[in-house]
Amino acid sequence: MSSQFNKENQKLLQMGTEDDIKRWKETKTLGIIGLGDMGLLYATKFSEAGWHVVCCDREENYERLKAQHSGSKFQILLNGHYVSRLSDYIIYSVEAENIDKIVKLYGPSTKLDAIVGGQTSCKTPEIAAFEQHLPSDSDIITVHSLHGPKVSTEGQPLVIIKHRCSRQNSIDFVEAVMACLKVKRFNLSYEEHDKITADTQAVTHAAFLSMGAAWAKIKIYPWTLGTDKWYGGLENVKVNISLRIYSNKWHVYAGLAITNPAAHNQILQYAASATELFSLFIKHDEKELTNRLLRAKDFVFKNHTGELLLDDKLLDKYSLTPKQDNTEGLQPVPNSHLSLLAIVDSWHQLSINPYDHMICSTPLFRIFLGVSEYLFLTPGLLEQTIKAAIHDESFREDDLEFVVSAREWSSIVTFANYDLYKRQFEVVQKFFEPMFPEANKIGNEMLKTIASHSR
Repeated sequence: MSSQFNKENQKLLQMGTEDDIKRWKETKTLGIIGLGDMGLLYATKFSEAGWHVVCCDREENYERLKAQHSGSKFQILLNGHYVSRLSDYIIYSVEAENIDKIVKLYGPSTKLDAIVGGQTSCKTPEIAAFEQHLPSDSDIITVHSLHGPKVSTEGQPLVIIKHRCSRQNSIDFVEAVMACLKVKRFNLSYEEHDKITADTQAVTHAAFLSMGAAWAKIKIYPWTLGTDKWYGGLENVKVNISLRIYSNKWHVYAGLAITNPAAHNQILQYAASATELFSLFIKHDEKELTNRLLRAKDFVFKNHTGELLLDDKLLDKYSLTPKQDNTEGLQPVPNSHLSLLAIVDSWHQLSINPYDHMICSTPLFRIFLGVSEYLFLTPGLLEQTIKAAIHDESFREDDLEFVVSAREWSSIVTFANYDLYKRQFEVVQKFFEPMFPEANKIGNEMLKTIASHSR
């Protein structure tokens, strides 16, 4: 799929002439149902670009949002019936678990010949809801911004899915609207989208969620341990990205993990890989551990050429650890890096080539691939990590909690339990909450550095 995908998306996307865009801005209305972080980002970006935008959230939030955004360029309406009736392009920016019931509620009010899309991370249930509840005259052109609300949209991938389109100017109009985000736009089917997002996001999220949960359970803030543990560039990535994920809304990750069937296998395999590798640690089976990881390395990285995506030294300065004097020459305790070993092993077990999807990958995926590359391809580092995993028990307790956490997340996803997912997520979130402002600030700087380095 990837070569055809790349060829198709190298073509310049048509999005109407300047006269068309000017006319659309004067005559068309954009509607956003759901004013969470991403809905608010879209409302702000579109209205600041000169589009007429109307929005809504839950009715009980109407007065508060109306007052809160009284100085904004977009307009707050009471509910989705008003938004649907007025708007020429309606975007449902709601939780994946609620997409069907909300489209069922507001879909019948859709304006004649309007275009409808959504912003959920899993498109299969979204498309099913649109097909079932929208009028037949509606075109369905849906989107997904492959990044979070705290990241600049410029240069980030945006998937556009033209699912049902009876009028050519519908797709031109949608692409004209999205152009103000200054994104890289890609056309996919909803099936391709769900497979790619599962391959690139499911395991990445599982890894960082499990890290954070493990630290919370043993009640440690890893950046407070100085040069003893979790010190250096790779550790900075683990800490910063884990905290970044937990600073967001739980449903962002639950939706992808639970509603996307393709994601289930990845998350189950990640837990299995972490468990099996940890079993080799405690058996001190260095030979089997080495052979298994070398097979994974050969499968994932055998065609790798050129520079690594990331450099450990590049990331050294992005630490939450307070600066200390006289640390020169000090060596932190070698880490087994179980979370990174398990990701590469799971890619191998599932026959996933992570490089196939680089063209529309998320910032977090590029970072995780980058640190995995660094671990496996830096001369001597993988061997050092294997030695640490077998012979040094400094991280044994941490690795045990990590395996338990990975298996817990896997079970929650398997049983499709949103309530348990929310509860588990928010317990960890509360533990790390005091550090979110600083972690997000440092994380933003780190993401910018990585983006410029990996172009």
